[in-house]
Amino acid sequence: MTTPLTPDGPATPAAGPAQARHSARAHSFNAAAAQYAANRPSYPPALFDVLEELTGRPLKGARVVDVGAGTGLATARLRERGADVIAVEPGAGMAAEFRRTLPGVPVVRGNGNALPLAGHSADLLTYAQAWHWTDPALAVPEARRVLRPGGALALWWNTDAHDVPWIADSARRVDRHFAGLNLAAEKRNFNARFADPSGSLDFVHREVRWSRRVPLDIHLANLGSHSVFLTDTEERVAAFFAEERRHLLSVFPDGLVEETYDVHLLLATTSTA
Repeated sequence: MTTPLTPDGPATPAAGPAQARHSARAHSFNAAAAQYAANRPSYPPALFDVLEELTGRPLKGARVVDVGAGTGLATARLRERGADVIAVEPGAGMAAEFRRTLPGVPVVRGNGNALPLAGHSADLLTYAQAWHWTDPALAVPEARRVLRPGGALALWWNTDAHDVPWIADSARRVDRHFAGLNLAAEKRNFNARFADPSGSLDFVHREVRWSRRVPLDIHLANLGSHSVFLTDTEERVAAFFAEERRHLLSVFPDGLVEETYDVHLLLATTSTA
């Protein structure tokens, strides 16, 4: 039995405070979709090279479902590689921005817990910055249902490279601002046990480092597009970013920030039987 879909995702039972905070963060992107699209980093070509290496097939011509597609950052890169992509996105605001940015790509409302797709219809399911919003107990069986035999489930996240001193310093300031949320732990949950607590999928882990150079305002807007800031108060956010701007101008006096990322990729291939 699949979970019935509401306009913004699966119906869920009454939630406690922690569940309510998680839900608020998940839905916060809809009001900031344009900010997300304009400032979030995309993904490096090397990531898609690794996808092709691990799946043993080119993306060109592959039937790909990009779940939790957001504004289409990953979808656009997959399409550039020649994939036949359909996007799945639960949020109305994000889906609207997706349609504006990628008008030629089909996008349907839904999420990974109850995919609105036929069985054995995809060669590859991708979750870019999205798997942590699913319930793996529901999303893993759904992935198995939708994937063709020999198909693959690929999960990935852009994460800040904390071995870069200024990035580590900035992360500590964010952690202090949100004391009690344990953000550092959230950002390191990129392992097979987190992805599939049942252990039914055999994930391979790869890491791809890349960087981009952006104006300070873009960097701060990128940071501000994360759910913890979107659900914080305006006063606290304004105070944090005023101080963060001062810190970063001392490191990057020309106002150009060198952001360094590690993309963590988890990929599992289904049985060909």
